[in-house]
Amino acid sequence: MSFRKFFNNWIVKNILGAVLLVAVLILGAHFLLRTLTKHNQELEVPDLSNMTVAEASATAAQHGMRVQVIDSVYVKRMERGVVFRHNPEAGSHVKKGRRILLTINAVNPKSVTMPNLVGYSMRQAKAELLSRGLQLGKLIYVNDIATNNVLSQLYRNSEIEPGTSIESESVIDLVVGLNSSDNITYIPYVVGTRYLNAVNSIHDNSLNIEKLYFDSTVKDYSDSLDAVVYRQYPELSEEPYRMGASMNLYLTKDMKKVPPRPEPEITID
Repeated sequence: MSFRKFFNNWIVKNILGAVLLVAVLILGAHFLLRTLTKHNQELEVPDLSNMTVAEASATAAQHGMRVQVIDSVYVKRMERGVVFRHNPEAGSHVKKGRRILLTINAVNPKSVTMPNLVGYSMRQAKAELLSRGLQLGKLIYVNDIATNNVLSQLYRNSEIEPGTSIESESVIDLVVGLNSSDNITYIPYVVGTRYLNAVNSIHDNSLNIEKLYFDSTVKDYSDSLDAVVYRQYPELSEEPYRMGASMNLYLTKDMKKVPPRPEPEITID
């Protein structure tokens, strides 16, 4: 059978026609699916942090997205009612019309009950404050038989009774004992340490924070949580300090400003 007669055969023609039809249907479905799903037309999520819900909604709409508030937290140092975080995060790529889920800073502060810390050790008291959503402020040392034993608890320079309702994140100062035979501590090295971890380390060494200096890379409270110490005063030293002494910390988000940890000195007898 010749080549021409082969393709003129009605059976062959029907088979080829069916194959062609299936190919056209597959290609058509493929291009239709690409169109419906907007294939390769993903949009970048804008940064909605610190915006009001109205501002976040308007900004999202400009980028072809929509928002939904799903949760709230309470951060005392942050403006109330603004976006604390969102999912997907800024810079993520999503399809047009995607919902951006918002967690906002609560408008009304959360209240907690003040515990009774008298008689606790300083470290036990700090742990209890943190578990209640409160913060340890200043350690005020007075002469007493037991070092670091909590003698009283202060809120805004006045004693606060156990059971009192106060705002979460409130700062509580502790009056603690100091025995003259047990009153020495040492300066911890916190350079390269994140803000809250550095503060905890300083308190754990029975010291106070006098001042915090944030550079221009730290623009809000959220930034401060990511900031690290690039300088401390006093610096690391083998010289003992009296408990209750204060330190100053300098913080940044620019890791280039953070020096490497000093190598320990090796002494040869």
